This record gives sequence, C-alpha cells and structure tokens, in this order.
Amino acid sequence: MLYQIYETQRSLMEPFADFAQAAAKVYSNPISPLGQNPFSQRISATYDLMYRLGKDYEKPQFGINTVAIGDQEIAIHERIEIDKPFCELRRFKRFSDDPATLNRLKVQPVVLIVAPLSGHYATLLRDTVRTMLADHKVYVTDWKNARLVPLSEGEFHLDDYVHYIREFIQHLQKHYGHCHVISVCQPTVPVLAAVSLMASQGEKLPKSMTMMGGPIDASKSPTAVNNLAMNKSFEWFENNVIFRVPPNFPGAGRRVYPGFMQHTGFVAMNPDRHLKSHYDYFKDLIKGDNSSAESDYYLETIRTVFQDFALVKGTWDVRNSSGEAERVRPQDIKGTALLTVEGELDDISGSGQTQAAHQLCTGIVSQHKKHLEVPGAGHYGIFSGRRWREIVFPQVRDFILAHHVVGQNKPTPSKKLVPTKTGRASRKTT
Repeated sequence: MLYQIYETQRSLMEPFADFAQAAAKVYSNPISPLGQNPFSQRISATYDLMYRLGKDYEKPQFGINTVAIGDQEIAIHERIEIDKPFCELRRFKRFSDDPATLNRLKVQPVVLIVAPLSGHYATLLRDTVRTMLADHKVYVTDWKNARLVPLSEGEFHLDDYVHYIREFIQHLQKHYGHCHVISVCQPTVPVLAAVSLMASQGEKLPKSMTMMGGPIDASKSPTAVNNLAMNKSFEWFENNVIFRVPPNFPGAGRRVYPGFMQHTGFVAMNPDRHLKSHYDYFKDLIKGDNSSAESDYYLETIRTVFQDFALVKGTWDVRNSSGEAERVRPQDIKGTALLTVEGELDDISGSGQTQAAHQLCTGIVSQHKKHLEVPGAGHYGIFSGRRWREIVFPQVRDFILAHHVVGQNKPTPSKKLVPTKTGRASRKTT
C-alpha cells in the first residue's frame, strides 16, 4: 500500500512541480518584473529546489560524450555489451582518428566497474567512469530498476548477482585476455565471492581487484547503516520495507525494496550530513533515488552480510546453475592483486570493513596487497569529487598498471563439487 501511496503522491505533485519550474524561470529572468526583486535569485532557487524534489525523474544518463587524453579530445560511444534481465553490461568505447593515440588506447587495461545495486542508479559513478576513461577501457554494470522487470523474468537473488559478475568477468577475459575489477560499496562482497568461486574452479582470474568502501566485514566499526541491519530481525525487514510494485509499471506485482525508501532511510540515519551536502551534489543524488532492488536479493544480502557474517566466517555457499552449493573461499585466490580503499569519515561502511578483505585473501602475497585510507573523505568522496580525482584515482591507476602483466595469474587445478550428506558441497581436486 505504501508504494501505491507514494506513486499517487508523485502524480499529485506533478502540477505543483511544473508550477515551481515556471516560477523559478520567471524569478531568474532579468527581463521579468519579478526578476528585478533584490531577493529574486533566492526565490528562484527555492522554486527550483521545489521543482527538483517534486518532479518524477527518469533514469539519468551518463552523458559522457568526450574525454581528454593528453592533448587529444576522444569521442565516447556508450553501448550495451550484454543485456540480461536485471542488468546491462555497459561499454564506453573510445574513438580517435590519431594513429598514435589509437595505439596508446589499444594497450591500456580493461576495467570492469561494478556499481551498487541500491537506491541509486549506476550513474552515481559518472565521475568514476569519466576519470577512468583516460587510461582504461571501461565497462560498468548498469543494474535495472526492479520495478521495470516483468515477473516473467523470475526472481533475482544474491546468488544471481554473483553469477552475473562472474559471467561479465569471463566475457571480458575471453574478449581481451585480461580484466581488472573495481567494486564500489555493496558489490565488494559479491565481487569477492565471484572471484573466489572462479579461483576454486581453476578459472582465469582478474589481474587485480580494487574494493572501495564495502562491507566485507560489517562487524568492524559498525555504522548506523550496519546497526540497523544487525539489530532488526530478518522478519522485520521482510514485513516493513518490502512492497509490491504498483500496477502501472512493467514489474507490477514484483516484491521490491523501493528506491525512495532506501534514500529516505539514509537521510534519516545521517540528517546532518545530508542537510550540509553541497547543493549541486544533492541534485545529483535526488536524481537517482528511485531505483528499486529486488526483495530476494536485498533480504539475502541483509542476512548473509550483516547478520550471519557468512563471508568472514567461511560459511557462505552459493548455488550454481545446477543447484549445487559452492563454498566461497577467498583463500583460494592467487595471483590477483588486491587494493582496498576506505574513507576516513565514511559513515556508511565503517573503518576496517573493506580492509578485512586482506585477512580473507590469504593466498595473495603481501607484495600484491595494498590498503589506502583517504584523509577527510566520506563514503562518496572515495569515488567521486576532488579527493577521488586527486588522491584515489592516481593510486588506483598506478596499482592497476603495476599489476597489468601478461600471464600474471595462472589457473589453479579445478575442484569438483561433490554433494555431502549435509547437502553442502565438498571439494575434490581433479
């Protein structure tokens, strides 16, 4: 019912949003008599804010048409490489007429950026993608709004998320012969699971993993977000935040965690930070606050990551396409370099939560591991804005380049899954 009420409110607000937009233009027009008022700019800004809060936003575009590489302006063509029911693998292909520039682009590393599946669209990583494009071939996971996915496509589970990432990595490995992976926030967990499963099966691994601000071990320095997930029961989440999509959407009837509730929850838990946010950045955030997550995926993430701590305890099993359980074993990862990034002031993923990946990935030698804590950076600052561009990106770029060596990671012997009496799967080296 709440979802229907919210959509009804959106519909009722549309005329007022249109009025606010018109009023903002009138008060900002220097030719208008109202624009002569000494307070006209402030009034215009107020109406503009009302318009932005009240309008119904469509999915934002990345809008990256060109990028500067050296003294050349390179054209960017955005296209869908793989289209799956719940996600698009989006490619940002670069074009140049300069032969020297083309040769330079061809040898640059391929990077898969895994965006969060939360209340924001992947365009929240626009600055991340734009910055990376100068030195890398870039792909990004563009998760679909669950309310737009018909019920006929089935459910989407945390296991499916892991399999999607695994498939995308395999696709890039097959096409280019190598791949580097960057995960931002929540996907650090399923990305680590995907690479772990690939390692256990003797598959070719990414050359590097960069994990930024994610809850690998949510028990460390718990934040308000972590405390909510840990202190409320699984049933509480199922009964209080999961709703069915209203009938006016393609995904009518699908059970989801609505995007507007996710965004409202973050604001409620961190009101001071959101009220003090820079206006331009706030505008970017509210444009992406309406992406709903499939209920099964969300609830399983709550239980697996924030309540059972299954990854760090070594008890997480992922079902493969045959229904067999595969144990997630980060210790099986060898040859892949690991960089973890945390913000000093991150109030979403607390200190030490991402760094915990180093303790789990015992098969990675110390010289291939690095941790970066960004002074003065909050959660968004480690992948967007000045600190990202000036502090984080140069180190991410150099780390990827340092480990971009052909033949660095070789497949380990495959391990065949054998069902046990308990229903779980044990491993047998073949």
